[in-house]
Amino acid sequence: MSENLLSLNAHWREKGLIGENAVHFGGPDELLLYSGGPNTHLAQFSILCGPSRKRVLVKQPSRNKVPAGKKHSPLNGEVFLVQDKSAFVAQVEEWKHGCWYHATSIFASSISELLTKLQPHTPVENFENLPDATLPQRPFWAGALAYDMVQWTQPVQLQHLPDEDELLTILWLVERVVIQEKKSGILQYHTLLGDTWGMKIAQNMETTESLPALEKCSPSAETSSMTDEQHEQAIEAICESIRNGQMYQVNVGRWWSGEIKEHPRHVFQRLNEQNPAPFSAYLEVPDLGFALVCSSPESLLKSDGESVFTSPIKGTRPRGSSIEQENALRLEMVNDEKERAEHRMLVDLMRNDISAVAKVGSVKVNRFDVEAYSQVQHLVSHLSGILKEGANGLDALQAVFPGGSITGCPRTVVCAAIDELEQRPRSFWTGSIGWIDVVSGASSWNILIRTLIARKQRDKWNAEVAAGGGITIGSHPKTEVEEAKWKAAALRKACGWIEGDDQALPTGELSTHQLEVEAVPLAPLKGSVRFDDEKTEAKGCVLLIDNLDSFTLNIAHAIAGLGYEVVVYKAREGAWVHHWNLNRCKELISRLEPSHIILGPGPGVPTDSPLTMELANAALSQQITVPLLGICLGHQALGLAAGMELTRSPNGPVHGAPRSCIHGKTGLFSTLQSPSSFTRYNSLCITSTDESLFTETAHEVDTKIVMAIQHPELQIHGVQFHPESVGSQEGLELLKNFLMCEADA
Repeated sequence: MSENLLSLNAHWREKGLIGENAVHFGGPDELLLYSGGPNTHLAQFSILCGPSRKRVLVKQPSRNKVPAGKKHSPLNGEVFLVQDKSAFVAQVEEWKHGCWYHATSIFASSISELLTKLQPHTPVENFENLPDATLPQRPFWAGALAYDMVQWTQPVQLQHLPDEDELLTILWLVERVVIQEKKSGILQYHTLLGDTWGMKIAQNMETTESLPALEKCSPSAETSSMTDEQHEQAIEAICESIRNGQMYQVNVGRWWSGEIKEHPRHVFQRLNEQNPAPFSAYLEVPDLGFALVCSSPESLLKSDGESVFTSPIKGTRPRGSSIEQENALRLEMVNDEKERAEHRMLVDLMRNDISAVAKVGSVKVNRFDVEAYSQVQHLVSHLSGILKEGANGLDALQAVFPGGSITGCPRTVVCAAIDELEQRPRSFWTGSIGWIDVVSGASSWNILIRTLIARKQRDKWNAEVAAGGGITIGSHPKTEVEEAKWKAAALRKACGWIEGDDQALPTGELSTHQLEVEAVPLAPLKGSVRFDDEKTEAKGCVLLIDNLDSFTLNIAHAIAGLGYEVVVYKAREGAWVHHWNLNRCKELISRLEPSHIILGPGPGVPTDSPLTMELANAALSQQITVPLLGICLGHQALGLAAGMELTRSPNGPVHGAPRSCIHGKTGLFSTLQSPSSFTRYNSLCITSTDESLFTETAHEVDTKIVMAIQHPELQIHGVQFHPESVGSQEGLELLKNFLMCEADA
């Protein structure tokens, strides 16, 4: 039934209600948020935006305003953080007299600030006839955010910036819209009272014409941003960086570009016929000669104004040519440790991102499914959280952008590594397209994968497509290269750059297969979480040292759920990063007066975090007598401070996979069964020496790698694993045991 909307869209374009002939209603720009394929729980509506009379453009600032970072290698542990972000300028334009005119400028230092400042530019009255409650009830903003807006969501300084004035964001004020419900096929238009466009649309809500059949795509040459060999070398570089403990997983992309011999909307039609997806979109800006064609299966974020929802995808297999083969492929994916570890890592990452704006104890994994699309099957989890007081859907978008599935983990360092590896800006690929009500915060955003970026030069359209994959220590370079080429194949074929495959992949109807959920460790009490501002006073708090990890807030929420106030201190940001000493540490402890200290995980080695090392040394020398727990990097810091050695894990890195740990049921493990299963995220580990001050209290069952240490006399503990992960089902009990430790006299 949704194809009817595409036919009507073409009909309205001919009637001068959409596009370049609709200029007496508003601008000629076009935006369609299209749910292709059958109705699903993911996407139930398609949204066609009518001619807009107001839009916002964000373009790349000059190098004087936002300079490029000097040459450095995040893959080798060199990460340059930006403390104070320069503001970008958003140009608000209004459609008058057949042209877009500059109306005003908005200065903002974040996506959420920009959206907040759009509130005065947005009518507050509701549409004359209200849409479904899950959709915008009043005029809203819709459009696209380039991945390169990462400059204002992550504290990294990129080396390869977009060209000055390159488009980074375009949003339209949508005061008139046509919405189609997928299940029933019913179409409804929604406008403000007395809107003339709505009156015209009401007279043209039916058409007997189908979309004209497309001719065979005209062939055209393509070029690639890297050869297969260069692609393999990039993957090998990532794997070596993972072995060195710098990161857990990195999503690296490869580009193909060339001329397209037809209008981008025809590419969109062809894609929808051959590869329908629930989060597809078509966007065109005629005066900028710019278009986006998207066939995405992935949602970044949805919000109803009170809660937030995200559905990360990680794990892929093709469809089967028979039911038996399809079931076998699905079972293979579900039981593949690499796929499950990558997916678990992404779930833990998105839990962390949602926790930035969610109430303590509200972040949950609601579903874990295999979702089968036209040609592929994916592992998909569905997470949610209730927005905390003072946070809204605008803040949520700021917290999760860009998506974890297309960056990696830990988020900040991998965004810097992506810049190093790809050596170019990503533009809108892996950005987002969607809509947001800036008053209520209700919104829906996709991830712009399987996307074509088209630019018109004179009378020719040139386009780019990109594809990639999440690289982990278990990745095989040749396999990853072929997977990236396969992911880009549908778009490259639709552009005429490569021939169609006579032996096409098997296809099938969309279906969903529910799996057992790994539940988020939750406690019934509601403490609080806040970040230290160098003035905070919080006697009796739990001080959590953040080492630039993507799981820090999961730890914070777990502790807060046990009824504690958690103060998070960013150890690798701020003026004191490289200036910690014993006196400065004592001043921090004196100001906060914590009951417990947790040295958190993070990328790199312990010496990358001077504060973590100083606290470890201070605890061992009894200069600080507060009970202390080191997690992962923090555990390694304690080991180094006590004379243990830090080496590569002898059996290789493990990230996102639970491992069985044997222990003596003492200390932090006193109430746990042995062996216990905990999720590892580490490439490095500590080993004992004759001079070591610690007792080893837990080891991995198969490898005997040290998984936990405890000082024989002081309340100092370390665990190599992550107790807060969804794969660590007894992790909350272990944290509870630590919080029962009392300070040494």
